[in-house]
Amino acid sequence: MANIPLDASQAYQRLGVKPVINAAGSVTKYGGTRTRPEVLEVMAGAARIMVNVDELNRKAGEEIARLTGAEAGFVCSGAAGGLVLQAAACIAGKDPVKMRKLPDTTDMADEIIIQNMHRFPYEQAYRAGGGKLVEIGDSRYSHPWELEGAIGKNTAAVAFLCAPMTNRRAIPLAQVCEIAHARGVPVIVDAASMLPPRENLKKFLADGADMVAFSGGKGIRGPQGTGILCGRADLIEAAAAHANPAQFLGRPMKVAKEEVVGLVTALNMFLEEDEEAEMRAYRALAEQVVDALSEVPGLKVTLEHDDHDYLIPHAILHFGPDWNGPGRNEILKGMEEGETPIYLHFLGQPDELGVDPLNLTEEENALVIRRLREELTR
Repeated sequence: MANIPLDASQAYQRLGVKPVINAAGSVTKYGGTRTRPEVLEVMAGAARIMVNVDELNRKAGEEIARLTGAEAGFVCSGAAGGLVLQAAACIAGKDPVKMRKLPDTTDMADEIIIQNMHRFPYEQAYRAGGGKLVEIGDSRYSHPWELEGAIGKNTAAVAFLCAPMTNRRAIPLAQVCEIAHARGVPVIVDAASMLPPRENLKKFLADGADMVAFSGGKGIRGPQGTGILCGRADLIEAAAAHANPAQFLGRPMKVAKEEVVGLVTALNMFLEEDEEAEMRAYRALAEQVVDALSEVPGLKVTLEHDDHDYLIPHAILHFGPDWNGPGRNEILKGMEEGETPIYLHFLGQPDELGVDPLNLTEEENALVIRRLREELTR
């Protein structure tokens, strides 16, 4: 693959691991994203310096708060680690007796309300923190009265998922916060993959969210094992109390000192970048795919970019009624089984495939196009 030092490729080869091309986006399973070289350089030096980790966590949290506009911040172990800490903070707070009992929540308010259309695999992180999920609504609709009726003496929090491809009929975050706050209940948000756009760092907090979790290793391009937790000071302090270096529920989700420094470095760089220029670069790659495949008979290829499903420009292949070539799953399989495995974006509609340019170099994009042509015209 392009721009990878020989010794790095050899390290994977010695393990029998084949480098791949990730055209699926910031998918952890396929490598996440390319960590910024400047971040790796800072981390290499930081790893050789000893510090007090409590102090480091506190100062890094202050920087996150400054950059996000939150009351407080914390570097957690990925967005999923942030969800565990969200649940633990809302259920046990900073009470060491309750903290020691987790995930046993006997005699604690431990219910976390979630809209059915927001059910997702990572909700297990809430359960790992002691939460018991209470569903409202169905797969198509939720009503404010359902949320109002579900809140009771055992409610610890209301969970809200901000993610591409989620149902837009959910009760909006601002309204969820209004209902929950009227009853003294915090709202916790998973926004792991919602950066860029950079405005989202403040948007969900402005809507009233009490704690928001972002990935540190997706669009920010920080260390893959890090995340950002930001929000209300008392809840962030409680989350930090459960986490490393303390010896409570969050201790296994350790974030190394160099990762903390790397995340803060990456976040600063992310916010200093020209987002319009970044989007133009992604659009150029996506347009190359659209232009190259637009004349394949029976195939519709579009460029998609919006504020909900496609946060950066994507090239989307639509296999409609006029398509007579290989099936979508055949193409996926063929791309993955080539000499260089290529993974595509497939979280949209069942008759769609996409090319997400987040991790692609010019050379890799050209290879993706060539391989797609081969698979589409078999």
